[in-house]
Amino acid sequence: MHLRAQLSGVFLILGINMKQLDRIKSTDTLKVLGDPRRLAILRLLMRKPQTLSQLGRVLDTYPAKVRHHLKQLEEVGLVELSATRIVRGFVEKYYSATAQAYLVNLAIVPQPTRKETILAFGSHDLALDLLSQQLDQMVPSPQLYTVPVGSLEGLIALQQGVCQLAGCHLLDEVSGEYNRDYVRHLFPGRSMLLFTLTYRQQGLLLPLGNPQGIRQLADLAREDVNFVNRQPGSGTRIWLDQKLGELGILSEYVHGYEEERHTHLQVGRAVASGEVNAGIGLLAAARSFDLDFVPLFVERFDLVLPGESRDLPEFQPILDHLQSAKFRKAIAGLGGYETRHTGEVLSVNG
Repeated sequence: MHLRAQLSGVFLILGINMKQLDRIKSTDTLKVLGDPRRLAILRLLMRKPQTLSQLGRVLDTYPAKVRHHLKQLEEVGLVELSATRIVRGFVEKYYSATAQAYLVNLAIVPQPTRKETILAFGSHDLALDLLSQQLDQMVPSPQLYTVPVGSLEGLIALQQGVCQLAGCHLLDEVSGEYNRDYVRHLFPGRSMLLFTLTYRQQGLLLPLGNPQGIRQLADLAREDVNFVNRQPGSGTRIWLDQKLGELGILSEYVHGYEEERHTHLQVGRAVASGEVNAGIGLLAAARSFDLDFVPLFVERFDLVLPGESRDLPEFQPILDHLQSAKFRKAIAGLGGYETRHTGEVLSVNG
């Protein structure tokens, strides 16, 4: 699937133009919406402007009670006065919602142990986990909290302001380039930076001894192979779908295609436990569970952040540590990681 077609569905949310979306980033705003009456008023005003009297009739309550809830919605910026009209000598005030739809941009994470916390959403990676662990041992440095949601979801979370950093390994089949084209399409006109974390090897994770004799990707369509997949939006899933398409293999011919895991370690654990006999993941995950491994491809894994964030004090320990010999030596020891380009930066739209 071409990149533009693949991303078109990301922004087509119930036919809503992304410019008409607003983002809720405050717990105070959520508290206001916690009252079902205020939520009902907001949803009515998202449909069309209305007066206190009109809202009262729809909700079967007095205008004075509507005014109480409307004032609180105004105070948090969800509702505004949009027009006034003279009707039979009286001034009618019309209120409307400030957006056509709202996204909730809040991440609830464990209580941080430090003042500065950087949220990194995106693809799961053992080297990124290691970066978080080493930063946790350094003082001063921010706390890096990683959330494995998949490469594409990570970029969307970064675009929506849910996180400050995204990890991804998304291959554009047309250009043959990792990550850059996705970032360009998702952040048009915005200066973005891609810091190479590492190049890493992925392949088939198989039970020790490979009893099924699985040698290539096409073997996933065999009757005796039970597969476990990654979630939609993950770089591994996108790569797999592209390659199955090239081989002419329909997903329904892969037993277990709909069975999903969110991390490489979860895939490795499913194979090691005998739950399945094949998955796609990192060589490092295969080593963690003493599995057989058939290499398939080497990919670039990048950390993506807005250009304006580069010089912020909280990011400096992270970017500096990427260049350190200690970090490079540690991730090289995981297996299947190549660190020659670790810390290199590519500017997009800048």
